[in-house]
Formats: sequence, structure tokens, C-alpha cells
Amino acid sequence: MTSLGAMTATLPPTSLPLWPAPTATAPLDARVEVPGSKSLTNRYLVLAALADSPGRLRSALLSRDTRLMAAALGQLGVQVTPDDDVLVTPGPLRGGVRIDCGLAGTVMRFLPAVAALADGPVRFTGDAEALVRPMGPVIRALQALGVRVDEEGEAGRLPFTVHGHGSVRGGSVDVDASGSSQFVSGLLLAAARFDQGLVVRHTGPTLPSLPHIEMTVAAMRAAGIQVDDSRPAIWEVAPGPVAGRDVRVEPDLSNAAPFLCAALVAGGTVRVPGWPARTTQPGALLPGILERMGGRTALVGDELAVTGTGVVRGVDLDLHAAGEIAPTIAALAVLADSPTRLRGIAHLRGHETDRLAALASEITRLGGQAEQTADGLVITPRPLVAGTWRSYADHRMATAGALVGLRVPGVQVEDVATTAKTIPDFVGLWDRMLAGDAPS
Repeated sequence: MTSLGAMTATLPPTSLPLWPAPTATAPLDARVEVPGSKSLTNRYLVLAALADSPGRLRSALLSRDTRLMAAALGQLGVQVTPDDDVLVTPGPLRGGVRIDCGLAGTVMRFLPAVAALADGPVRFTGDAEALVRPMGPVIRALQALGVRVDEEGEAGRLPFTVHGHGSVRGGSVDVDASGSSQFVSGLLLAAARFDQGLVVRHTGPTLPSLPHIEMTVAAMRAAGIQVDDSRPAIWEVAPGPVAGRDVRVEPDLSNAAPFLCAALVAGGTVRVPGWPARTTQPGALLPGILERMGGRTALVGDELAVTGTGVVRGVDLDLHAAGEIAPTIAALAVLADSPTRLRGIAHLRGHETDRLAALASEITRLGGQAEQTADGLVITPRPLVAGTWRSYADHRMATAGALVGLRVPGVQVEDVATTAKTIPDFVGLWDRMLAGDAPS
């Protein structure tokens, strides 16, 4: 094992609100309706904005990330009307605007290629934490395609300006997506609108979260776009129209993770309705993972039930295909009866925060043991103590702290409101789950 250490960060006392994470006092018996998928909602929004007719998204997620995407598309001249359903009316893409990406990777990485189709400059900026997230592969790819991109801060980071001229020639481009599959998805989503279409070749040593690229390709094909992905790490998109669609968004399976994991921590059963029989979401790997960690799962109709005894088993897991659930699995591993090794997740260092360093710091802060490796974490269970669990403005760090708090009294999660990035009412859902009266 190549250890990079626990990296326990030395931080000043937090000035952000602290949420006392509730401790489970009895086995769970709850049904939790998880909101729609952020990944699917934002892909559908981009495709609808590029379509040749209006579209409708049913059961779309209305959270900070999706509202940022809707607002950004509105800046570009697309009419997005959030209601019970989200209506999208495409229009000519306009420049001379500023896009606030917040901390949404899908906004900062999906929309630069769309902005290249606008009729003027589009400036991209975001939260302070977003300014350190890698953007170089997208910027370099657009420049290779003849699009002018002015970098205004550190190279390969926000802020930058894309100078659109109403069209992009297209052709072929190489991109190293080792840091994020979003670099590939962001180019593919706009490619059908390029004059020559686009061939994208991944040139890096690893390709994390391949299911997210498969999700992108499936959404594109459903919108009538021709995509050839028959060759490994190469995607060819034919130029052509994008169809406006009436589509229903699946529940976010990765956001179901902390609720389902709660059954293993507290014992009892948690059920999530709307679980798809077939899906491209990486969260579909959860049932198998939770069975390995001591749970029992059953899919009855479209309802997934996870039952636990309160005993969690340590595992050796390769999560390269589902890195977004790694913080939740890491929190579960802290409470296991044996060590856990999580592999294939080096790319998490470039997410909302450096998630590997953040997890190692917070686990260690509460008395646990977590060591970084070249591509993941090794977590050795230790008795934990009360304390502050810092969120680093990262929604998945906040939900991980809530999961630890189910077993450890006195855990206070910093800035739990950051969960609104993808779960608008996380605290309410968590409380109702513990009370056994989650909405049905």
C-alpha cells in the first residue's frame, strides 16, 4: 500500500451553522421518497435546450445544482419554466452573458461546449470552492476545435470566457478524462449541433465513472442523436437534430445511499420506491455493495428494501464506476467490524472538495483511523467520540456525517444546508426516516 497519510487538516473554529446529527434509538422502519436524479435532470435540460422543439421534464429534481443549470440556460436564451413539470423552450443561443456555476460540476463542464454555439462571449465563474476544480480538459478540447477560450485566473480553472460565434466546426478531439467523466459528457451533449459532429477520444490512463458517460449516451440516443460507442474510449456523434422530449426523471439512486445505509447502521428496514429495474445510474450498484457489508436487499415491484441488523462488515471495494457514493460507503465503513479498503477513486480529489483528504480528516477528528492511498482510502474502525464533522461545502460530506451520527452521539455536522445541492430537504427526510413516518 502506498500511503499518503491521513492528512488531518488544521482548520480554524467553524463559523458555519452546526446541526446536531440525531442518533438512532431504535431499529428503522421507514419509506423514503428520494427526489429525482441530478445527473439525469441536468443532462435532460441541456439536451432539451439544444432541441428543435419544446420539451418537458417530469419529476425533475429542483435543487441548487439544477436551478443553476436552468438559470444558466436562461441566460443563454433558453426558456426554462419550473413548475410541477419543467418546460423547456429552445431559442437562439445568445452571448454577452455571465454564467454562475455555483459548485455544480455539471454546469461548469456541460455548458462551455453549448456556449461555443452562442453568438457572443459567455463568461463562466462560480463559488470560491469551484475555482479550484479542474477544467483544463474541457478548455483545451474547445481550443483544439477552434473555439477561443480566455482563461482569467489560474490555467485550467474558473473563471474563463468562451467566445461563441454561432457555430462550431467539430471534427475530432482528444481529451484526458482521468479526472472526471464529465469532461467527455460535456463535449458529447453539444456535439450533434456541431457542423461535422464530433469524435471524442479519451487518452488518459483511467476513466472513472464510466456509467455516467453511458448515461449521457443513452439520453442522447433517446433524443434521436446517433452515437457510436462501439470502440473502447472513443465516441462518435453524428451531426443532426435533437428531438424535444417528454421524459420522466428517475429517483437519484446515489442520494438514496445514506438512507439505505442507515438500515445497516441502526438496524431495521428502509424502503425507497421508484427504484428502476434498468438504469445507467451508478447508484444501481448499491444493493450488491450493501449485501457485502451485511445488509439484505429485496426489490418488490419498484420498491427497494434494505434490512440491517446494526452489524456492518468491512469490505475491499473498487468504486471507480461509482465514486459519488464513496463518501457514504466510507462513513459506513467507519462503523464496521473490520477494516475497509476503497479503491479506484483518486479522481475524488477533484470533486466539490478533495474528498479523500476531507474524509480522512473528519474520520480522524472523531477518533477513527483513515489513511489515503494512491487511489483511495483504507479505513480501520476505532471507537469514535463526539465532535464537529466539517462539510467543506460538499453535500456528500454532510450526508456522510449524518450517517456517522446515527451511531455516535454528539456529532455536529457543519453547514448541513449544503445538502440542498442535490437534496432540497435532507434534514426533513432524515428526521422522518428516524421517526418511521417518511412520506408515502
